[in-house]
Amino acid sequence: MSEPARAGYRGYIGSRPVLGNRAPQAVQNLVVRDYCQRSGLQYLLSSVEYAMPRCYMMLNEVLAELPRLQGIVCYTLFMLPEAADRRREVYRRVLAAKATLHTAIEGQVLRTAEDIGRIEDIWLVQQALARAPKTL
Repeated sequence: MSEPARAGYRGYIGSRPVLGNRAPQAVQNLVVRDYCQRSGLQYLLSSVEYAMPRCYMMLNEVLAELPRLQGIVCYTLFMLPEAADRRREVYRRVLAAKATLHTAIEGQVLRTAEDIGRIEDIWLVQQALARAPKTL
């Protein structure tokens, strides 16, 4: 007997600022839906993360849903946990479920463990930019 077909890709958007910027949920959904359409991915309605800082309850619900999904499409990579160990746990869970993680703004895809280094490099650059002097 074959495995049941997995549903498409769950969107993951937020209600709190990311990197000091706030995008309306409607705009985030449009970006995620457009990314899915351009990438040939079946878009499923988005889960919206709560506004509390460092809250990832909805992300954890989507991760729990992964065995029934093909993957997740985040509005941006920087919606993932700031703590590297927590991000790595997200990557581990995605890969363990044989799913993929896409980031619509950055156009990154986590398909294999080899993709983690590239994604983490983007995080390191962002963290360095955040600490850089703000002079002209």
